[in-house]
Amino acid sequence: MIDFKDITIEDKEIITSYIFPNDCCNCELSFANHLSWRFQYQTKYAIVDDFLVLKYYNEGNEIFMMPIGKGNADHIVEILMKEAESQGIPFMMHAACHFVENQLSDEMRERFNLMPNRDYFDYVYLRENLATLKGNKFQQKRNHVNRFMKTYPNWEYKSATPELIKLCIEKENEWYESNEDYRHQNIDSERQALLYAMNHAEEIGIKGGVLFVDDKVVAFTFGFPINYKTFGVHFEKADINYTGAFTVINQMFANDIPEEFIYINREEDLGIEGLRKAKMSYNPEFMITKGILTVRNEGV
Repeated sequence: MIDFKDITIEDKEIITSYIFPNDCCNCELSFANHLSWRFQYQTKYAIVDDFLVLKYYNEGNEIFMMPIGKGNADHIVEILMKEAESQGIPFMMHAACHFVENQLSDEMRERFNLMPNRDYFDYVYLRENLATLKGNKFQQKRNHVNRFMKTYPNWEYKSATPELIKLCIEKENEWYESNEDYRHQNIDSERQALLYAMNHAEEIGIKGGVLFVDDKVVAFTFGFPINYKTFGVHFEKADINYTGAFTVINQMFANDIPEEFIYINREEDLGIEGLRKAKMSYNPEFMITKGILTVRNEGV
């Protein structure tokens, strides 16, 4: 059996050494996501024949993630299938469609079903587009930004520092305790992941941004590189009483992210209609189609 290990902060170097050089840029590959959400998904990892292999648990199922490395991906998938068989569980792999199309042989692909799930497609944008909001397709976004700046002339954006992150934690707790709608929208697992990420931001290497109005926190955001070209935005919160705060923190943070990153991955919409509309309104450069890979003869 494969010797899977729990993910800890100390594993950052070895895990990112496989993920950063890889072309895959789906949000699940972010080390910060693995670490912050491991309480919910019990994420574990192993190195198998110079491939990074991850697995997690969801709704009672043990699910592998697509292996990351150089070499024969068919061989690694075969090993994972035997791992599932040895445990008496069905083989399931969360995979981006392009992994299946580009890294598995025709013979291996024929053994599987892959059912893409639109609710979990990633939205990937050009960083420059989000930073500049140039062109007719971003006119409405520019209007939102300008209206915010006129309405709140004492606004200010700052890159997150340990001191500012403490303010963000205080604001998150304030929103959660005082607003029933906010509590309803923020499930406990997401809140746990967010608080862990903020409390360990410096150790993990998370980058963030904070938006102020009259010296009060009205929005904040945090993210982490997925690979050398793509930066992932994992958390974004704003006070809805300040119209345009989401649009402004989005643009300011895109400007704050180093120019070496060509793309920004703003994750999925989870099938939430309003979230899907908002993400589409930013004109994604492309979307990452994803789904669960299952063995054909298991009839899933």
